[in-house]
Amino acid sequence: MSKPREVTEMLTELREVREAALRELEGLSDLEALDGWRVAYLGKKGKVTQLVRSVGKLPREERPEFGKEANRVKGELEAAYEARLEDLRREALARSAEKRRLDVSLPGRPQRVGGLHLVTQTLHQIYTIFAQMGFQIVEGPEVERDRYNFELLNMPPDHPARDMWDTIYIAPPYCPEKEMLLRTHTSPVQIRAMEAMEPPIRVIAPGRCYRYEAVDASHEWMFYQVEGLAVGEGITMADLKGVLTSFTQQMFGMDRKVRFRCDYFPFVEPGVDMSMDCIVCGGKGCRVCKHTGWLEILGAGMVHPNVLAGVNIDPEKYTGFAFGMGPERIAMLQHGIDDIRLFYSNDLRFLRQFN
Repeated sequence: MSKPREVTEMLTELREVREAALRELEGLSDLEALDGWRVAYLGKKGKVTQLVRSVGKLPREERPEFGKEANRVKGELEAAYEARLEDLRREALARSAEKRRLDVSLPGRPQRVGGLHLVTQTLHQIYTIFAQMGFQIVEGPEVERDRYNFELLNMPPDHPARDMWDTIYIAPPYCPEKEMLLRTHTSPVQIRAMEAMEPPIRVIAPGRCYRYEAVDASHEWMFYQVEGLAVGEGITMADLKGVLTSFTQQMFGMDRKVRFRCDYFPFVEPGVDMSMDCIVCGGKGCRVCKHTGWLEILGAGMVHPNVLAGVNIDPEKYTGFAFGMGPERIAMLQHGIDDIRLFYSNDLRFLRQFN
């Protein structure tokens, strides 16, 4: 018994759609075209999908045979689609890898290596010199109490010497009274060291300091400082001069000469400033040393008895000396830099000269 004409035509159309789909599929070369093929044949309105849905037009007894064949063709095309999709993805990955292929025979691209900031280099030099003389490094908080920054350094409230420091006060929620500040020097670390240690004491205190002042070629609102302290029995001004002379000669050259002159600091008595002969003119006088022949390096002095007594160290038994210097100032003298603002302007043209 022959099949109805309608069934025969639909089966023929199904075979033609299958063959056309497979031929077209083989010619596809990119993922975008493949997706268009999927929509055209297997999408909601695709050719195969429409044929599968047309099974309802057939007589009831003919539907199983056509439906089975239509589903088989649909499954075959879906499998062919997945296989072709995998092939195209692999080809695309291969092309991408080829574009990124590394030619190991070419010389490598040099990477710029970072280096230490000039101020950090100078600090390391200072640490090394004082470590050889028996000093250890101590650190303290940058947000400090008035008691440590001023009072225990022989500067009670309303002392006129406080005007020497343009202080930045702060008022955190837990401390509404005006006693918290950004430290103006690292001297508070010396006080904390004397509270925590027993004589003999040999320490240097490096760190950042802050002052509310105008920024110019020789002043910054934030800067580094290194202060030193030695406390023990029988320490004299001669020890201070010996330590600082040795430091200067190791830092700037063994032929450097030094000069000490009286100066005032409220936490030392007597106080001195130390200068060295000009490294540019050798002491003859030039623009760098303002024609004096000398360059000021640091301030120092013998620790005031009131300071020792304030941290429960007997000033009748112990004496000590203290000093303070700016690493930026040291670096400026070493390298002939005439503007302190260059250190913190983040200009790589300047910083890379020293790496």
